[in-house]
Amino acid sequence: MNRLRIRPSSAGPRRSVSPASTPPGPFASSLILLVGLAIACVTGCGGDEASQAPGRTAGWSHYGGDAGGSRHSPLDQITPENVDQLEVAWTYHTGDLLDGISYQPGNDDAAKSSHAATSFQNTPILIDRTLYTCTPFNRVIALDAETGEEEWTFDPKVSLDGMYLLNCRGVSAWTDSRARAGEACQTRIFTGTIDARLIALDARTGEPCPGFGRDGTVDLTEGVGDPKPGEYGVTSPPVVLGDRVITGAMVLDNRRVDAPSGVVRAYSARTGRRLWAWEALVPGQATSQRGRYERGTSNAWTALSADPDRNLVFVPTGNTSPDYFGGHRDGLDHYSSSIVALDGDTGEVVWHFQTVHHDIWDYDVAAQPVLFDFPSEQGAVPAVAAATKMGHLFVLDRLTGKPLLPVEERPVPGRAVPGEAPLSPTQPFPVKPPPLHPATLTPDDAFGFLPWDRSACRKRIEDARSEGIFTPPSTQGTIQYPGMVGGMNWGSLSVDAGRRLLVVNNQRVATYIRLVPRAEYDAMVEERGGAPAFGFEPQEGTPYALERYPLLSPYLGAPCNPPPWGTLTAIDLATGDVVWDVPLGNTRDLAPWPIWWLLGDLGVPNIGGPITTASGLTFIGATTDGYLRAFKTATGEELWRTRLPTSAHATPMTYRVDPAGKQYVVVAAGGHLLLGTTPGDTLIAYALPD
Repeated sequence: MNRLRIRPSSAGPRRSVSPASTPPGPFASSLILLVGLAIACVTGCGGDEASQAPGRTAGWSHYGGDAGGSRHSPLDQITPENVDQLEVAWTYHTGDLLDGISYQPGNDDAAKSSHAATSFQNTPILIDRTLYTCTPFNRVIALDAETGEEEWTFDPKVSLDGMYLLNCRGVSAWTDSRARAGEACQTRIFTGTIDARLIALDARTGEPCPGFGRDGTVDLTEGVGDPKPGEYGVTSPPVVLGDRVITGAMVLDNRRVDAPSGVVRAYSARTGRRLWAWEALVPGQATSQRGRYERGTSNAWTALSADPDRNLVFVPTGNTSPDYFGGHRDGLDHYSSSIVALDGDTGEVVWHFQTVHHDIWDYDVAAQPVLFDFPSEQGAVPAVAAATKMGHLFVLDRLTGKPLLPVEERPVPGRAVPGEAPLSPTQPFPVKPPPLHPATLTPDDAFGFLPWDRSACRKRIEDARSEGIFTPPSTQGTIQYPGMVGGMNWGSLSVDAGRRLLVVNNQRVATYIRLVPRAEYDAMVEERGGAPAFGFEPQEGTPYALERYPLLSPYLGAPCNPPPWGTLTAIDLATGDVVWDVPLGNTRDLAPWPIWWLLGDLGVPNIGGPITTASGLTFIGATTDGYLRAFKTATGEELWRTRLPTSAHATPMTYRVDPAGKQYVVVAAGGHLLLGTTPGDTLIAYALPD
């Protein structure tokens, strides 16, 4: 949809703090806000006084709010009644910005990667009274939580060789129970880098912890198989369980059969010594004890979760390399596209649940598993929720992996390309909650704002295989629906246990995929004097390369599938029933005015997740339209929205550090190259007025 985007790119100053200000918004929203404030003041503005009264404090100590990723806060100062009074409390510009076209000063190595772009997808954590965030260049920054003033920065000086999309979604913290009070590195910030290092920093000073690894750093490339530049790194925060720090890694999709290993490793949080390694190997095949790992295995690139009470770590796995052909795997994808529960002491598999059998659709589990107590008739049952790119939500027993809400195997399309391994005749489908994404896209479903757009979309669907979800990739061309990014992606979901609701956002944009016979691909490479344009991927070691792109109309660039292209949904935790479902976002910044205004909240592409609060609010950015929104959790009613400098493809967080102080809602507005939104570098905090 880049053709519809008419917004110029811009960058703010490095490391600046600005005073409170009200961001621009639509005229109608501004008018409603002004009228609401006037009415409130006529009645004495008593709500403001009550909102600032001493009360509950709460932090956000983990990427997902807590070790289990619930993304829920017990805070209640900001309520459905006063949320429309929120205003900017402070802003911070990291200065680490690369727009994919021109380089912004700040990192000399970026000149080597002028086609790359940053995506500031970070969710900060709060330790004591300090926020810790990381930038797409992996700089770690500590900020005063109430003022946004910079306390320290650490620059690992990452290499950007081979990178095309730069991000760091979060950091993790650990306090050494054996250290003396005030001792250096008593509390540590752990960060993984896009060039595959695990670094431990002193939380007070930002200095590397000398006793961890070599001068504060562990080299994660050791034993994984000679990664090429940009092919292997860490984009999600490691998880801390006891005195262990555990991490997977991103392995670049669709490059080659012998891609770097997807091994998950645990290290001593004190020394950096490797404690165990888990490889997604065929059951019974021994895990390497010599530090050499099997290439091409399923990786874990998104956030892991931990259950400290039960000493379990929950690993959401990706695909066996490459994604769209598996004729060579020979059972190596036994653990792909799964939730795997590992023993925290040994790394041994306790159980696993596979969401896709023999995945050849890039339907890896992108969302952090979320731990909660399932309210059964017999009482609370420890549970884990897995949100998937298919729009499927699986609710599993945390101790056994058995479904707590019904799942059934259903027949799916067959007929794979020559050379592919036998496909599974069935795939697991949740009965409750029902799938949140449509499962079919037919020519009659084709959408277009204009008749010729719709006609072109219809023909594209007619010319390809489109037999519903799990239609296999083909040399003819296949419509992949849900598409390659979901469904639900790494933003995951939020659980409001008090209201017994699970809230999740969902994207609906189809993908066109075609397996390109090797001879045809090689001829393209020879003719062009190099690799084909963006949209083609080599899948070296297989009989086919890959052509893949979002299925958009050729004129206006809108999705060929009908809207809504994005939704926000609440699910009853006990029954799995849909409580409410609303479109998420409008086409502002995708379509010119007044078209986007006339269309209203049609629902747009989105990446990034929601959070919920005890007062009954759901906050979410995620959308391509550049808004942060607040919804009433019980009903799905939108109560507030504000314009951001660019789209926030990051999950917000919230905290209150002082009983007499303010509750803050913080979000990173950083854009996303693949969604066509402008890269940004702004961290913004909102609070109620004094």
